[in-house]
Formats: sequence, C-alpha cells, structure tokens
Amino acid sequence: MKKEYDLSTMQSRRNPYAKALKKQLTIRVRPDVIDYFKNMSEESGVPYQTLINLYLQDCVTEHRKLDLTWAS
Repeated sequence: MKKEYDLSTMQSRRNPYAKALKKQLTIRVRPDVIDYFKNMSEESGVPYQTLINLYLQDCVTEHRKLDLTWAS
C-alpha cells in the first residue's frame, strides 16, 4: 500500500445502495404489538424493529391484503 494517496484525482460516484436505505418514520403502535415483537426478538436474537420490518416486507412481497370484515 502507498503511504500517501492523491484523493483529488479520484472521480466521485453516487452511492449504489442509496435507494435501498431505510426511511425513518413515526407510527403509533399498540403496546401489546410491541411486546409481541420484543418477545420474538429475545427468542431469535434479532432486534425487534428489524423483525417488524421483515414482517412488513413479507406482506409487501406476498401482496397480503388486510381483511377488515367486522363482526356485526
């Protein structure tokens, strides 16, 4: 390896992973839902926010639709 590099000669380029970055948002989630994913997190060793994201991503991939049929 060189002791010194001339970075002024480097060409810049866009981050190829920029589109894949996660977006931060704030949502209201019931405490029992959070507890459910936190318990799953303790069992699996995967952070609970990652588990929630994986579950939602699975819904997107599988085109799952919510059935909002209410009991009368």
